[in-house]
Amino acid sequence: MRLGKISDSVLKRSVLQQIRTKRQEVINGAGIGEDCAIFAPSRGFASAVSQAAVVKEADMARALVKCANNLAAAGARPVAFMLTLLLSQETEEPQLRQLMTAAEETCGLLEMQIVGGHTTVSRHVDCPMVCVTAYGVPIQDDLPMVTTRGAAPGQDIVLTKWIGLEGTAILARHNRERLRERYPAHLVEEAAGFDRYLSIIPEAASAVKSGVRVMHDASEGGILASLWELAESSGVGLTIDLRKIPIRQETVEVCELCEVNPYVLASSGCLVLVADRGEDLVRQLGREGIPAAVIGCVTDSHDRLIYNADEKRYLDKPAQDEIYRLGL
Repeated sequence: MRLGKISDSVLKRSVLQQIRTKRQEVINGAGIGEDCAIFAPSRGFASAVSQAAVVKEADMARALVKCANNLAAAGARPVAFMLTLLLSQETEEPQLRQLMTAAEETCGLLEMQIVGGHTTVSRHVDCPMVCVTAYGVPIQDDLPMVTTRGAAPGQDIVLTKWIGLEGTAILARHNRERLRERYPAHLVEEAAGFDRYLSIIPEAASAVKSGVRVMHDASEGGILASLWELAESSGVGLTIDLRKIPIRQETVEVCELCEVNPYVLASSGCLVLVADRGEDLVRQLGREGIPAAVIGCVTDSHDRLIYNADEKRYLDKPAQDEIYRLGL
């Protein structure tokens, strides 16, 4: 496509016509000449930003889900996205339409609306890039937003679903043939489809309604990075039982083949919660079909300790995510 803003005809048929999900909180959304989204008044407001290369539809879906997760982990109900798409000159219109179709399908699953943005062709990018800005409002007017600060000694640390979901899906797709040489096809395809677990919106909403006021979504750097960040933000210590951290067998097998540490692997889809009565929260989430486990507790020390049977070690500062180490 030619440099600069895409034409109105391309914008209409390959961008705007793909946007179908609507929210009542949006008064004015995406359209030709519309440079500002207008929202209905709210007692609170939250926003989050992410960016990613979006060569394939799955890349677009992950970028949107990760941004929505940031809002959910703050106790917000994600409502809308604004998308800035930077396209290379080699990008063809069918690819743009496919990316927008993936974006709209993701919005349908998340019940969010694309309210605007910008789409342009630049000589400075080698592949399509997206910058996502997500907007959210309080889950309920009488419930506050939450942060990663405020964890107190004696509280339990709860983890939802399983670690390494995002990274496992990426690794499985990139190494599909190698994995099939060692493992059954159904295991490989299950791992490659872990993207379906990446949204934390349901468990975050349930936790906030249950009184949880400290949450953090696990993403880049894996579960170990997320635990460090939560402890650092609250200025507390942690004691974690490594054996209680939930992990899927598919993740174990994929990480073994790819020589990857699953505890330092992209873990979107996994939410870290701090609760006064962790087991009660686990049972509440279980009643809603959300797996969860108590993996440790907050301490009044600044030590961040990880136990694995009789072995004890200190939690290190976040390391580079294994996905980046592999160049993916």
